[in-house]
Amino acid sequence: MRTTSRKIMVVGSGAREHALARALARSGSVAEVVVLPGNAGTVAAAAPGFAAIRRRALAAGLTVEAIVEAARAEQPDLVVIGPEAPLVAGVVDALEVEGILAFGPKKDAAILEGSKAFLKALAAREGIPTAGFVTVTSFEAAEAHIRKHGAPIVVKASGLCAGKGVVVATSEAEALEAARAMLVDGVFGEAGRTVVLEETLRGEEASVLAICDGERTFVLPAARDHKRVGDGDTGPNTGGMGAFAPSGNLPPALLARVEREIIGPTLAGMKRDGRTFRGVLFAGLMI
Repeated sequence: MRTTSRKIMVVGSGAREHALARALARSGSVAEVVVLPGNAGTVAAAAPGFAAIRRRALAAGLTVEAIVEAARAEQPDLVVIGPEAPLVAGVVDALEVEGILAFGPKKDAAILEGSKAFLKALAAREGIPTAGFVTVTSFEAAEAHIRKHGAPIVVKASGLCAGKGVVVATSEAEALEAARAMLVDGVFGEAGRTVVLEETLRGEEASVLAICDGERTFVLPAARDHKRVGDGDTGPNTGGMGAFAPSGNLPPALLARVEREIIGPTLAGMKRDGRTFRGVLFAGLMI
């Protein structure tokens, strides 16, 4: 039964936004979901008895300006931001200036996703369990570290690379090639000008997401993300080749530890920095 007439705008064009639109449309308090720009299957996500789902096209990409312009026109009760790039660019801040409520971290808090170097420094400072690492800004520094510590080693572009800026190198040659591509050749542009060289952790991957208001959290069931492009966990990393939840490798006691030792200290550290995090916090873990 529809109890109110809220309009929700979902920003993004992937399967994540498809699922968000479908879930929001099932709420009795929602009358319409507008997806910006959505995908070919978005409208098909609607079902009889639930709120209507409508796509709004974009002439350009998902820039802050384009999102704000669409929100001005639609006047939604809430904007839910899916992709990380608009968040890192400050779309929540811009919407707030317009008096439009948005779900997601502001620019100063979205740096957790926008800078792996920042995240690793925060983890080290707050005593959050994390793989050993160094941060470098020159190929010479990267080469010295790689030759000293050998392989396997993880080479990460610090900035946003659509999930493709991580190389799990199994040899020194592969690690050096990845570091050179980022720091010298500039394959990721500014996103690869700073590189994190990280200890390789072996185990089972788990993704834990928590809905946060800056202090309190609601932890969702752990998911398993498939990063490598090939069967048998082979090939380069991608933005994700599918996921499922619950993953089954985080029993309640371990999930409680994740909340206590990782999510809680992250929120506390961000708040102390004046970067209060509100939105969905993602913890990529190796169990």
